[in-house]
Amino acid sequence: MPSETIKLTAKFKLKEAPEGLDELFKTYREIVNFLISYAFENNVTSFYRLKKETYKSLRKEYSSLPSHYLYTGCQMATAIFKSFRKRRWNGKAKGKPVFKKEVIMLDDHLFKLGLDAGVVKLSTPSGRIQLEFYPAKYHERFKSWKAGQAWLIRTPKGVFLNVVFSKEVVVGEPKAFVGVDLNENNVTLSLPNGEFVQIITHEREVRTGYYVKRRKIQKKLRAGKKRKELLEKYGQRERNRLNDLYHKLANKIVELAEKYGGIALEDLTEIRDSIRYSAEMNGRLHRWSFRKLQSIIEYKAKLKGVRVVFVNPAFTSSLCPVCGGELSPNGHRVLKCPKCGFEADRDVVGSWNISLRALEMWGVSVPPESLTMKTGVGKVSRNDVYELYSNHG
Repeated sequence: MPSETIKLTAKFKLKEAPEGLDELFKTYREIVNFLISYAFENNVTSFYRLKKETYKSLRKEYSSLPSHYLYTGCQMATAIFKSFRKRRWNGKAKGKPVFKKEVIMLDDHLFKLGLDAGVVKLSTPSGRIQLEFYPAKYHERFKSWKAGQAWLIRTPKGVFLNVVFSKEVVVGEPKAFVGVDLNENNVTLSLPNGEFVQIITHEREVRTGYYVKRRKIQKKLRAGKKRKELLEKYGQRERNRLNDLYHKLANKIVELAEKYGGIALEDLTEIRDSIRYSAEMNGRLHRWSFRKLQSIIEYKAKLKGVRVVFVNPAFTSSLCPVCGGELSPNGHRVLKCPKCGFEADRDVVGSWNISLRALEMWGVSVPPESLTMKTGVGKVSRNDVYELYSNHG
């Protein structure tokens, strides 16, 4: 059976931060800024080239610092400079990139995590130090997982260690695919048994409600500590509520897809580059964190042995899934095919085409007669509609 790797990040809050960490954060920031300047002046976007050309001089200057801090510094600087170049190309950045954050990237040579003991051992210029962290119930699930890269982060709320864990899971061969059409306010599923399920999420109302609250706070209060605290408070509430929604939604989708063994999602990685609507619509779509929902669905599915594939999203809601013809509007959100008479809600069309494309990618042919049987008399509607949140105010 084929296996795949799942990666998840866990956060650990340190109980106390020794004084030596202040100097470590300062030194690391100096190193990363030097590397960014070198990359900027010499137009270096390769991690290997940057490390090759700067390692000896840095090793000589910071001789007491463990060498792997220089490796991770090169990784950090390369990522920052490449991101800056992309933003500058799009006209969104000027000047020279600068690293100001209190963040240190760690590889598995620089720290050792003891989940049972509740400690992390960190390599520093003065040797390994032991730091205690506050245990959380969800940390227990990672005892059988492998710890990889990590980030040491200092914020006004304390010092945190964010660790990326990985695990090999067995993913079976899918019998069929459940097509998942993600939208701002609902998710529509095309099940292989001929049924369609739409889950009303009210995500748009949740996001819009918190957006309006933040706008009112910005208009009512001047810039200052109180306004910043209120904005952070409501921002955190929004994130918590949407995270809860995404996990409930992903659980339901995986539950429905488990017996079929496959889930098909749209590849929406480039969708933000194609958003060209009104200012209000653009803002709404940019606030929609569809990729986060997809990543939650993906890892939860893999944990259950369900395969996830991503298909090309082009024209999934405008082509007839029966004959391939171009659909025409036939009322509110209803589309009709002038060639074969097929008629359905646009979300149903989208989810169905997604599942069909997944089958094509997997090399499974779908006989035309099965499509005709699925449509019945030619009109398809959602068989099951329900809401995850009935109260979305």
